[in-house]
Amino acid sequence: MAEEEDDEGSVVELGEETPVEGQPLARVAARLTWPHEKSRIINQEGDSVVRTPSGPQTLSDVLESVDETYFDSRQTFVDLVRDVIGDGAVKTE
Repeated sequence: MAEEEDDEGSVVELGEETPVEGQPLARVAARLTWPHEKSRIINQEGDSVVRTPSGPQTLSDVLESVDETYFDSRQTFVDLVRDVIGDGAVKTE
């Protein structure tokens, strides 16, 4: 049998866990089936709080700024929402 490697040499300390309010947009999008209408997304996931660079926001608030009413794919939904919320670092508490 081959030599067992010492796992302690590969441990990386990450520091204290910093809580981030809300959930990733991708997680919310993964719970939906596609295609989907905006009104149905609001009914199903509108209360979900998503992480944004400017702080947590409900999905229904974000979708108010999206002009499209029909999303043909998950990627279309994510792209249009990211156009509104931005794609940068998320604020931590």
